Amino acid sequence: MAVLQNMREKFGVLISVLIALSLLYFIAPMDDLMTLFGKPQNVGEIAGTGISYEDFNAEVENLTRINEIATGSSVMNEETQKQIRDAAWQTLLDRYMFFKNCDAAGIKVSDAEIRDLFKGENVTPIVAQNPYFADENGMFSADRVRDMENMAEEDASAKAYMDYLKNAVKTQQYYAKYMSLFVYSSIQNPEAVAAAVEEGNTTADIEYVAVPYPYVRDSSITVSSAEVKKFYKAHKDGFKQVASRDIEYVVYQIKPSDKDIADASAKMEKAYAEFAGAENVKNFILKNSDRTYSEYWYKNGELNTVSRELNAFVFSGKTGVSPVYQEGDSFLAGKVVASRQMPDSVFVKHILLQGEDQAKADSILKVVAARPATFAAVAAEFSADQGSNAEGKFGAIGWMTQSYMIPGFQSVLTAQAGKPFILDTQYGKHIVVVEKTTRPVAKKQVAILAKDIVASKETYNAEYNKASKFAGIAAGTYEGYLKAVDSLGVYSHTQNGVLESSESFGSVDQAKEVTRWVFDARKGKCSEILTVNNEYFFVVALKDVHKQGYTPVDEVASQIEYVLYTQKRNAAKTAEVAEKIEGLASMEEIAEAFGTSVATQNGLTFSPMGMAAVEPAVMGAALTGEIGAITGPVEGMSASYIVKVNAREKGTFYTEDDAKTYATQKSNYETQAVIAEMARTAQVEDNRARYY
Repeated sequence: MAVLQNMREKFGVLISVLIALSLLYFIAPMDDLMTLFGKPQNVGEIAGTGISYEDFNAEVENLTRINEIATGSSVMNEETQKQIRDAAWQTLLDRYMFFKNCDAAGIKVSDAEIRDLFKGENVTPIVAQNPYFADENGMFSADRVRDMENMAEEDASAKAYMDYLKNAVKTQQYYAKYMSLFVYSSIQNPEAVAAAVEEGNTTADIEYVAVPYPYVRDSSITVSSAEVKKFYKAHKDGFKQVASRDIEYVVYQIKPSDKDIADASAKMEKAYAEFAGAENVKNFILKNSDRTYSEYWYKNGELNTVSRELNAFVFSGKTGVSPVYQEGDSFLAGKVVASRQMPDSVFVKHILLQGEDQAKADSILKVVAARPATFAAVAAEFSADQGSNAEGKFGAIGWMTQSYMIPGFQSVLTAQAGKPFILDTQYGKHIVVVEKTTRPVAKKQVAILAKDIVASKETYNAEYNKASKFAGIAAGTYEGYLKAVDSLGVYSHTQNGVLESSESFGSVDQAKEVTRWVFDARKGKCSEILTVNNEYFFVVALKDVHKQGYTPVDEVASQIEYVLYTQKRNAAKTAEVAEKIEGLASMEEIAEAFGTSVATQNGLTFSPMGMAAVEPAVMGAALTGEIGAITGPVEGMSASYIVKVNAREKGTFYTEDDAKTYATQKSNYETQAVIAEMARTAQVEDNRARYY
């Protein structure tokens, strides 16, 4: 366990990101595909297997434990928790979907392969880049792997960590093998490559006349309901939809009243009067300010994030306490407590001693002070941190700033460069030397007195009463909601397409309470008061429900009708153009017939690496049309085109290697879609948004 603790101290959250969540990259393409619906009792469904909340939570708890082992802390922010939930879901996708497909493909991963990937000749990056498995020179060591394996026989935490790591390596190997089936089955036919080179080396000089389609709808072109239904049936997969809701809502924000602002101002005035004469400024701020005391050294401009006026005062050279400034929902005043010239960054080297006495630290300090060139050698022999090797200098931690700092090392920013000293931290005793620094600049420590402007209980109740009155008139129905909007004259927000994963409504974030009500309610219902972040009161009406599956034809009929109308219009107008140009012998005559001019495009390239300068219909005519002859009209997306090819030339700029590279790129793109397609085939349902 002591070794694990040392690992935590040296690498912290890096281990969590690098290893405990190492498989997260596999799910990236899948996030856009996952649908949000399913049985209320399940978190989701994978290939016909229902994933209960209990099963999913067991995976989350397991990965949470791994994260705690790796970081030595049970404290996690929301982003880390989300990463762990995503990793847990990926574990279940692998178990119930991916591994089954691997088995069907005859793919196996043996124990011998895993041993080789951990400590053989083909060590996987997951292991090779794990700092714990590095030797004194920062290089991967199979002996370090064996040490951890031995420790795992006696230590439950070490065993859990190694079991997870081995499972991650095994899973990665399965993915590598499965994907290789697609990579190596992409055969580039020599004839196809030759044809691609031929086309890619072709350029054309053309003239063309564009006859735009009219914007005004042609009443003579009609689309029947039977045609709409036929199109819908033929393209039904294109009308799949995720579960969503259309809502209207009113929101009452609990904002401080004029009286609340005046009360906060009075409190600020009282504290401000004592601020200037306070003997112990730090204690005064700790007792009287709504903003914690900070020993941060600010340079000019950095205080702008707090208050531009305060920044201007602090760096104006004035003394004493600044005037009171109002910034957002706070009153602020500042006082400079210290000034000095200091660098933004320092390059730090150290020798870490653990369990050693002061005498040994003093002895090593004398050695490196007298002979600075021996620092790396002394660090290699005595330092408990054998992983620091910044810029190839053994014992070097690297550049540190106020924001990128090992706890307890703050004094390095003011230390004399080249003069070693001893630091005591939670990790042990450090013989530290600042090797180099950036140019010193003027910085100041500032004590900031702040009083936040908060809504009083009376203000809270006043807004609640408004929301309550609205909800009372609405009486739980959409019709009542509309009546309340009219009678009270409040603004009603509309938000269509609300998903189970939605948590933002207008400018209000973290409002999952609203989402949960919306997906539990029936169409036509109106909510009671929903309190969000203790700052907003929502009253929500559920206007429409869109179930998971296929969008009903009547809901997309207008879209389909427009598509079919456009197709008919384009064909009809192109036929009219053909009739009108019959007998015309030149491009100029054709252009004159339509009151337009002849456009030219020279050097039009057919290389897939080039950028298309014209519509695909024009490109096709330029590639296949007879040189010197008039081709068309051809039906484009925005116009009908008449094209004349003046010249077509063959070059050598698009090589066989280019063609093969392009084919490989297409193959790689297709491979990236394999897992997403696998999830679609397995009918994966991800309902986690309902619970988190």
